Amino acid sequence: MNYGLNIRPEGAWDLVSVGALVHRLDPGIIPFRKAHEVQIHVSGGEFNVSANLADCFGMNTAVVSAMVDYPIGDLVAERVRAMGVKGFYKRFKHDGVLGPNIAGVYSDRGQGMRAPVVFYNRSNEAAGLLKPGDVDWDAIFGQGVRWFHSGGIFAALSKSTPELIIEGMKAAKAAGAVVSLDLNYREKLWNISGGHERALEVLGRILENVDVLVGNEEDLQKGLGIPGPEVAAKSKLDSSAFFSMIDHVIARHPQIKVVATTLREVHSTNRHSWGAVAWIDGKTYMSPTCELDVLDRVGGGDGFAAGFFYGLLTGESPEEAIKLGWAHGALLTTFPGDTTMASVAEVRNLAQGGSARIQR
Repeated sequence: MNYGLNIRPEGAWDLVSVGALVHRLDPGIIPFRKAHEVQIHVSGGEFNVSANLADCFGMNTAVVSAMVDYPIGDLVAERVRAMGVKGFYKRFKHDGVLGPNIAGVYSDRGQGMRAPVVFYNRSNEAAGLLKPGDVDWDAIFGQGVRWFHSGGIFAALSKSTPELIIEGMKAAKAAGAVVSLDLNYREKLWNISGGHERALEVLGRILENVDVLVGNEEDLQKGLGIPGPEVAAKSKLDSSAFFSMIDHVIARHPQIKVVATTLREVHSTNRHSWGAVAWIDGKTYMSPTCELDVLDRVGGGDGFAAGFFYGLLTGESPEEAIKLGWAHGALLTTFPGDTTMASVAEVRNLAQGGSARIQR
């Protein structure tokens, strides 16, 4: 299967991502204003894909990022290693007071009809200081790279991060890699880095280098300025609205061969209906749908992307690739934290119609 893509059959790296590493403080179901303790999760929209592919699917992956020489940086670097991901870092010294810092994300899980709440401390973030020329792409890609990934979160951090993404994408293309982008449009981040108009300009330039795009209807509208759906969706699980926008995407960026997203109907914080869809080289595909009992919803979309990319990298049929992404994203919402605790056998079992019956 080639899906309209030229995927290298081998290389030292199955996937390399570039993005910010963050530490997420999670008080569980307790709102932060009443919290007494937290769990610490290491995350990052781009890193999560590398971590999921390495830990669950056994692929060789790396992350290019910033690292700060202080205890939080030590914690983050240890968690990256624990997930089986190789870190390529530009290192920064912490001054003991002002930074630069590893960003903090604060996210409670909500409960029932109380939604999760996310806010950030990205002041003087080391990853936002990354710029073209900071990374030796030739050294990283010299032994072969099959897939290169980044996202809209990293693009929104500063004036220099989009230029580093574009530099990395061009180097990856020259090395024969497929290039993907998760739009991950975060209005709070873009509002402080130039607003919506800058987002459109930046993401438009990045998209010129992209083969595979991940993003939902809102991402396509806000991140690319695509007109709203021509077909009114009957529900959040109705794929017709998403597919009606694909022609606009391909008209602007005809080199894109794959566009995919998750579909989620939120009934309550802990009860979601879940599906996924993909447009692959002119044909449309849909996953099954299921009802999720959600423990922690953060990272589900990255879980989908990782499983879907795994299917494409291993030559699965488009139908199976979308099911692998759907199944892994569903399983990821049953674990605390942003990255996977699933095995590939569990993912395949769910993708093939398995249930939650006890396994003895």
